[in-house]
Amino acid sequence: MTHQTRDNEPLNLNNLTPRQIVEELNRYVIGQKDAKRMVAIALRNRWRRQQLSPDLRDEVMPKNIIMIGPTGVGKTEIARRLAKLAEAPFIKVEASKFTEVGYVGRDVESIVRDLTELAINMVKTRRLDAVQQKAEQHAEERLLDLLLPPPPPRPGYTEGPDESAAPTPPDSYETTKSKLRLKLREGKLDERTVEIEVKERSLPVGVISNIGGLDDLEGNLRDMLGGMFQGKNKKRLMKVPEALKLLTQEEAQKLIDMDDVVREAVTKVEQTGIVFLDEIDKIAGRERTMGPDVSREGVQRDLLPIVEGCTVNTKHGPVLTDHVLFIAAGAFHVAKPSDLIPELQGRFPIRVELSPLSKDDFVRILTEPKGALVRQYQALLATEGLTVHFTKDGLEEIADIAVQVNERTENIGARRLFTIMERLLEQISFEGPEWPDKAVNITADYVRERLKDVVKDQDLSRYIL
Repeated sequence: MTHQTRDNEPLNLNNLTPRQIVEELNRYVIGQKDAKRMVAIALRNRWRRQQLSPDLRDEVMPKNIIMIGPTGVGKTEIARRLAKLAEAPFIKVEASKFTEVGYVGRDVESIVRDLTELAINMVKTRRLDAVQQKAEQHAEERLLDLLLPPPPPRPGYTEGPDESAAPTPPDSYETTKSKLRLKLREGKLDERTVEIEVKERSLPVGVISNIGGLDDLEGNLRDMLGGMFQGKNKKRLMKVPEALKLLTQEEAQKLIDMDDVVREAVTKVEQTGIVFLDEIDKIAGRERTMGPDVSREGVQRDLLPIVEGCTVNTKHGPVLTDHVLFIAAGAFHVAKPSDLIPELQGRFPIRVELSPLSKDDFVRILTEPKGALVRQYQALLATEGLTVHFTKDGLEEIADIAVQVNERTENIGARRLFTIMERLLEQISFEGPEWPDKAVNITADYVRERLKDVVKDQDLSRYIL
C-alpha cells in the first residue's frame, strides 16, 4: 500500500496489522520504535477482542501503558495519532490538574464526562455530514417559501381526481418558484434579505462558569433550567446566504436522532475510548503533611477505580470504563514509576521507555513527517513568493545546534527545533517580502552566521533558544 493510496482512501482498521499501524505512525512520529510497537499491539488487541465470544470478550481487559521519557520526544503525538488512526474518542489530560475529592478543583470523573461529550460531538458531526445534502434541499425549500410565500387556497377548493386536468396559468406559482430556485442556485439572490425566526439562548453564557471548579454543575443546571426557560423565537433580517446556512443547520438537526447519537457515542467511549494521562509523574510520590502537594496520593487513589473499571454517571447516562485504554506518560526525572501507589502501578502493566532524540532524529524530524517543519516554513514563505531551499549540510547544522542547546540548557526534545527555526528565519520572514531576489538557500554557513552569537553565549541561548 503506497502513501498515495493511504492519503486518498480511508483506512480500515480491521485490515491493519500491528506492523502496518507502526508504518502509519512513522509518517508523523520519528523514532521511538518500542513505544510504537506497544501501542500498535494495544490497538490491534481491541480488534481481536471484538472477534471473541461475548462471554470471553467481557473478561479481556485493556493493557494500559506508561510511557517514560523526557519532554518533546513524541509521547503525546504517538497517542494522538493512534486515536486518529482508530477513529476513537481521545482525550489528553494533565494529571496535575486534578485534585482529590474534597479539594477545590476538578475531580477525576470529569475525564470520563469530557470524553463522552467529545464522542457525542464526533458521532453527531459524522451524522450531520451524512444528511447534509438532504438538509440543504429542505433548507432551500424553506427559503423559497419565505421569498415567495405559497398562495392561499381558493375558497371552497378541494383537490379532486380531475383537478390535474385543470389548465395551469403560464405564470403559475410553481413556474415562478422554479425561476426563483434557479436564481438562488446561481447566486443572483445573494444581496436580498429575508426575515427568519431564530431561537434566543435560554440562559446567558457564563452565568456560573466564573466560579472555579463548577463547570459540570453549570452544564447540569443548563439542562434542568433549559426546559423551564425556553428561548423565545425572535425574527431577524439576514442576507440570503446566511439564512440558507442557518436553515440548513436547523434541518440537519431535525434529520438526526440525538438519542441514537448518544447511545452510539457511549458505546464508542466504552469500547474504543483512549485517555492520555500526561504528567503522571507529577502526582507520584508519598504524601507530605502540608503544602501544595498534599493531595497527590489522593488523586492516585481517585484514579484507581476509573482505570480499573467503574461506572461514571454523566448527564447522558452511566458510562463504564472497564475497556477504556489509558496511556500514561511522564518524564520521571524526580519521581520513579515505583513511587506511584502499588495499586495504580498494577493497573499499568506495560512500561516503555522513550529514548532521547539524536542528531539524526532531528534531521529526520525536520524533513520526513507529512507535516515536517521545513515543509511548513517553505509553504508559509511561498505565500510571499519566496523560495527557501534547505541544503543537506544546513539541515545537519540545525540538528547539531538543537542537540547542543538541549545538552547545555534544558532538554525539551523536538520542541527545540521550533525555537531554532524561528530564530534562524526571523530575518527572511521580516524582510523577505521586500527582497527583489526571492530565492534563499539555507546552508550550514548561513545557519552558523545567524545563530553563532546565541549558541556561543550559554546564558543567551538559555533565554532565546
